[in-house]
Amino acid sequence: MDLATLSVFRAVAREQSVTRAAALLGRAPSNVTTRIQQLETELGTALFHRHRNRLSLSDKGRLFLEYAERILALEDEARQRLDPATPRGTLRIGSMESTLASRLGAPLARFARDWPDVTLDLTSGPSRPLIDAVTAGRIDAALVAFAPGDDPSEAGDLEAIPIYRETLLLMLPPDHPDMRDPALLRPRTLAAFAPGCTYRALAEDWLATEGGPPVRVHEVPSYHAMFACTAAGACLSVMPESVVALMPDRAALRTRPLMSVDTCLINRRGFDTAAFSAFRERLLEGADFTADQP
Repeated sequence: MDLATLSVFRAVAREQSVTRAAALLGRAPSNVTTRIQQLETELGTALFHRHRNRLSLSDKGRLFLEYAERILALEDEARQRLDPATPRGTLRIGSMESTLASRLGAPLARFARDWPDVTLDLTSGPSRPLIDAVTAGRIDAALVAFAPGDDPSEAGDLEAIPIYRETLLLMLPPDHPDMRDPALLRPRTLAAFAPGCTYRALAEDWLATEGGPPVRVHEVPSYHAMFACTAAGACLSVMPESVVALMPDRAALRTRPLMSVDTCLINRRGFDTAAFSAFRERLLEGADFTADQP
């Protein structure tokens, strides 16, 4: 088990294909197949299920992939720390969908222009899974939301810097009457992401404390789907004002400000490669959060 073999395994796991992994790595497919077979023999277990046209990870394979990614990330981090003056290598960044869509376009473009030797590996997801991924070392850093009053340090051995302050808007169907009593909100269905989304948790808590019948959650895959469900009158929704501003038909829906929520850049304590420092600087250049904000 060496780093080259782990890289081969990771590529096959991601591509679910020996042929595609071989092309990505610049290796012959037969070499990739041999490497995987040797690794499975060494570990004494099957890492993949073989199907007719593709491979899929076995349960043991999924477990081993977590360790392989952490080992390869540590190897890359070690190389970067030995040459701290020049940003290079791979930087694995996670982000909420909302931040990726409405905030990161300009800083990512500047970073790519200034540091072409850094490969940015971007993933998106709800805050809770991203926090877990940073804590476990599967990614290096992430932009996540914490509920007001939450201490980011309690989420694990993490460091956190506030970058953006978002205003959450309650989105109502176009024909919804003026709302003086939140208990009269209709419909009592909330369009939201899967559990783990901070904004969903805040919306559910707010609706629960305001009274009225229980709220059912309709899980959707994107903010555009959330917006469409609300526009159709089937759901309520809660989303950041910065995302609402991207919607072409936003004026058709009724809105109400709910609360402010901070988006923080988190990383494992002590993680400080040149690439990450450069990325953090680019984010801080466009930050709208200042130290004197309450």
